[in-house]
Amino acid sequence: MRFGYWTPTSGGWLRNVAEEDERTPLTFEHLREIALAAERGGFDVTLVPELNLNDLRGQEGPVFDAWATATALAATTSSLEVMVAMRPTYHLPVALAAKQAATIQAIAGGRLTLNLVSSWWAEEARQYGAEFSAHDDRYRLTSEYVEVLRGLWTETPYSFTGTHFSLDGTYLEPKPQTLPLIYAGGESEAGRASITGFADAYLTHGGTVEELAAKIDDMRRRREEAGRPPFAHFGMAAFAIVRDTEEEAQAELERITNVREGAAYESYRDFVSKSKLDVEISLRDYSVSNRGLRPNFVGTPQQVADRIREYEAVGVDTLLIQFSPALTELERFGEQVVPLVNDAASGE
Repeated sequence: MRFGYWTPTSGGWLRNVAEEDERTPLTFEHLREIALAAERGGFDVTLVPELNLNDLRGQEGPVFDAWATATALAATTSSLEVMVAMRPTYHLPVALAAKQAATIQAIAGGRLTLNLVSSWWAEEARQYGAEFSAHDDRYRLTSEYVEVLRGLWTETPYSFTGTHFSLDGTYLEPKPQTLPLIYAGGESEAGRASITGFADAYLTHGGTVEELAAKIDDMRRRREEAGRPPFAHFGMAAFAIVRDTEEEAQAELERITNVREGAAYESYRDFVSKSKLDVEISLRDYSVSNRGLRPNFVGTPQQVADRIREYEAVGVDTLLIQFSPALTELERFGEQVVPLVNDAASGE
């Protein structure tokens, strides 16, 4: 199992807990401290999410730029895979985005990967002047965008004529020595079909073991039928609560899911209405992002480790975990859970 964490570019992950109580200040010094602790604690990857508005604290809340943050983390870490989210309509022209990625890859020494996201927040797009087309059209645009990225990274000069993009004799140098791996997630038919064609790895929101087994089986079948090589990774988002006793863990779960509908829930309504999800979600699920509570990584270190191994058994090989407070809970997880999972995998 590969362990990853979400870089808290919005200063925390909880919608029902006051910002000051999360103890995750939005400063680069703190984000760097978390990254270095992750490297020491056996984590393999960090996902740097991309939003320009804060979907946790409301639109007025602070949020860092994902690509500037990823660049800085790439320069100040040594082993973490830096997976930065990329939404095509916020990264135009595409040739400039390809050059930026190639440059960050050089800074990272080959550790940069991309999480291609086809967008979901219409209000954010309106405020920032980005295109927000119909759901299925967004995936078609993403497919073409990835084709152009790879062409620019591998061919000189590069020309392309498509529905959304057109380039003629474009030079991009230096090219990345290691092509960034492309991750993507989606649950709709259009999303899964598109991802089967363009992505190297598949990501999903948190779900039950049964839900993940079904998704992975489906995506493996689609990939095989398309004549494409197997996905390099199957990753899942999650939120973890680890305590010395199950009672303490459940008390923390109750604290963070005490729903108070407010400004932050504007993005909840937008997300549910603008996405095509394959499960029904509730406000309680939305207490943390990306359905992170659904895997139920809540309990003692042994309980959480046992639960993780159930996901590993159905094909999940990468966990992207959120913690609150980010630093102290990541350190606890690295010290108490990661060794249990690794020891079980090695047969010790």
